[in-house]
Amino acid sequence: MTVMRLHQVALHADDLDRAVAFYRDVVGLRLVARFDPPGLAFLDIGDVRLLLDGAAPASLLYLEVDDIDAERSRMIDAGVEFVDEPHLIFHDADGTFGPAGVGEWMTFCRDSEGNLLGLVERRPG
Repeated sequence: MTVMRLHQVALHADDLDRAVAFYRDVVGLRLVARFDPPGLAFLDIGDVRLLLDGAAPASLLYLEVDDIDAERSRMIDAGVEFVDEPHLIFHDADGTFGPAGVGEWMTFCRDSEGNLLGLVERRPG
């Protein structure tokens, strides 16, 4: 089994300006990037990203893995049902979230309580 690391946490934000101001100005997190459209903001919590998104559920946990395909297969063997196949979500051409040229691949499943869980692998190229 691979070691998993918390990669990102998503929070629902009805008012993105208000939410960014709260987490940046009140909590003191560094704003990493904002994309309008679609209306997303990323803030830094140490080595973890906080995603503020009006389309996000109340919360969404992302776990970074070394091999998304192997981890997905292991979890399927354990009875987990995935809602999609691993797919490229974002190609970080300019290095906004780490080394330039790295793609973020994700796949999603539901935990035992119905919460959405995302597995993430950062792949070069």
